[in-house]
Amino acid sequence: MSNPSTGTSSKAKVGSSQPAEASFKRKRGVFQKDLQHMMYGFGDDANPLPETVTLVEDIVVEYVTDLAHKAQDIGSKRGKLSVEDFLYLIRKDTPKLNRCTELLSMQEELKQARKAFEVDEEKLATLE
Repeated sequence: MSNPSTGTSSKAKVGSSQPAEASFKRKRGVFQKDLQHMMYGFGDDANPLPETVTLVEDIVVEYVTDLAHKAQDIGSKRGKLSVEDFLYLIRKDTPKLNRCTELLSMQEELKQARKAFEVDEEKLATLE
């Protein structure tokens, strides 16, 4: 029941984004090697058909672009785009949300470890 309302809004966005897509030519094949490896990791052939990789690339790029546009719409209400805007958009997809929060916490841990390493390096330099 909520799908029709979602479908019309996504159709409206697709219609409104068509001129932007026509004016913006994206390079195809940028992610093909990465996608081939990912597809193999998920059980596809080691050398999948080029048409399949191109199709998956188109789907992924469209999804990420759509997600970024939605996050930008949410962020524009506050005046800036933030990570929380993306987390808000994927809040109902628990596996994606959990993976994103896990990656964000690992990023923070790495940032703190690098900072601690730099501080230790500076202390060693001052002792010499």
